[in-house]
Amino acid sequence: MKSKWLYLLVCCSLLGMLLAPGTYEKAEAAPPGISTNAVGASLVDVASGRVLYSVKGDTPMRIASLTKIMTAIIAIEEGNLDDMVTVSRNAAGKEGSSIYLKLGEKMRLHDMLYGLMLRSGNDAATAIAEHIGGSVDGFVYLMNEKAKMLGMDHSHFTNPSGLDEGEGHRSSPNDMAKLTAYALKNSVFQEIVSTKLKKVPNPNEAWDYSWLNKNKMLSLFEGADGVKTGYTKLAKRCLVSSATRGGQQLVVVTLNDGDDWADHGRLLQYGFTYFPLKTVVKKGDPIEGTNFVAGNTFMYPLAEGETEKLTFRTTLTDPLSTNYRLAERGTVQFSLGGKPIQSIPLYEKGSPLLEKPSQSSFSFQPSQPYKEKWYTQYGFAIRALIEHLFSISGSPWAD
Repeated sequence: MKSKWLYLLVCCSLLGMLLAPGTYEKAEAAPPGISTNAVGASLVDVASGRVLYSVKGDTPMRIASLTKIMTAIIAIEEGNLDDMVTVSRNAAGKEGSSIYLKLGEKMRLHDMLYGLMLRSGNDAATAIAEHIGGSVDGFVYLMNEKAKMLGMDHSHFTNPSGLDEGEGHRSSPNDMAKLTAYALKNSVFQEIVSTKLKKVPNPNEAWDYSWLNKNKMLSLFEGADGVKTGYTKLAKRCLVSSATRGGQQLVVVTLNDGDDWADHGRLLQYGFTYFPLKTVVKKGDPIEGTNFVAGNTFMYPLAEGETEKLTFRTTLTDPLSTNYRLAERGTVQFSLGGKPIQSIPLYEKGSPLLEKPSQSSFSFQPSQPYKEKWYTQYGFAIRALIEHLFSISGSPWAD
């Protein structure tokens, strides 16, 4: 019996020596793991484009009506929102989700975009494509050119609606997140996708069109402000959502996810909780090691402990260059864990290019290592060890 107690005492003493308060310092706390029901998923910070979470992020998959994000942003950028779009026979007869446009009907492009994004009208997608591209094929060409411009290397579009037509229409979770982050920086796009209910004049009836947004995230998650639902029999449930809190906007993409509403809420909360947007440097802040100041404010989503991994490198501008004549005195390149993440210009203090420069100074001084209470971090481990000891030596409480 004494040997059992002695064995237990020695093990607990050793554990106590290893984990005694004040002996353990945690330099960083990595965000906990998280999973979804999606086949493919991506969580991205809009301002920086940083991918915060990804599963099969670069795998091309069917995206259903998420395609209409590309259709909308091209129409906004390339078209005149006040143009009247005429509905062709091809558009009026398009299968799938519809806003029930009639052959020959005319509708303002801006209004039709609401039908496209709120109700996922395939008839609207076709009418818009024919109006902007001259034909569906012409518009598809624009879609793929836009994808190349944005660096969507795992995407190929064959139609403006997302219907399962052919085998080549694909995109990846990371590509769709990249596209959405780009589109959300357009105020017209942002206004459309954040609208819960839109009424539009209806030339065919005595009442207006009334379109309720299919995106339930606008009501389910505080701060939600977009973006698009999607479904086909082959693609299954697809969803892109966005939300803004504290000046930070995040985008979530899930492809083939049977529980997407819940998963999006969890992923958005995960991003806001563990990757808050932090100010790395403010416009006008002096840059250590130079006589110059930052030309722009730089903010970046950083997990706990990542600040210590930030580094920067300055490069001075050639005095004979055009940039120097335009007041740029150099650049500062920021890196995280050795990977470049942002470059901003350097100006002389008092330069007219600086508007209301802040007075705070900038330097990357590591903060004190985070001290975590040993019993918080290891409480369950200690309990498990004790239970294991009891299981092999018998319970001392019963003897």
